[in-house]
Amino acid sequence: MAAQALGRALVSAKWLSEAVRAGRVGAGLRVLDASWYPPQERNARQEFRERHIPGASFFDIEECRDKSSPYDFMLPSEAHFADYVGRLGVSNDTHVVVYDGDELGTFYAPRAWWMFRAFGHREVSVLNGGFKNWVKEGHPVTAEPSQPAQAVFKAKLDKTLLKTFEEMMENVGSKKFQVVDSRPAGRFQGTELDQ
Repeated sequence: MAAQALGRALVSAKWLSEAVRAGRVGAGLRVLDASWYPPQERNARQEFRERHIPGASFFDIEECRDKSSPYDFMLPSEAHFADYVGRLGVSNDTHVVVYDGDELGTFYAPRAWWMFRAFGHREVSVLNGGFKNWVKEGHPVTAEPSQPAQAVFKAKLDKTLLKTFEEMMENVGSKKFQVVDSRPAGRFQGTELDQ
């Protein structure tokens, strides 16, 4: 356990399974399933209801976003984020482990990880290999819902982790920083529409 100290970007399924077995999932450690899929492909919430890591809660990216924006999945306000994660039992002292059910476990878990970081939370990790690897290694799953106690989370947006539209446009000419587009190839190339 000591080799994987809090604050690491990744935690292994073995580390998390030991924490689950030891009963450490609670106020000090929250596990969140951050799965999201295009609606016509899979239903992330239904899959979570059917099976998930014991003690996990569902982090719904559809709920934890700026619903007033015309753009999908824009960051919510500090107050919205704080209220939402507080209802999931996350305080500023909680170590959060996020995972998703994507093939590699790296589709929306890293997005949730970044959201926590953007709102000032440093004790957040991604489950290496995601839910698929958790199951492959033979760790337990459950359909039992978790009932985390409401927590108080104070969010403080770290604007150094964001770029404005104007900064991105200026970078087209200056090439001051490298831009990585993480969308699937078809969306990047314009051959597939965003859902």
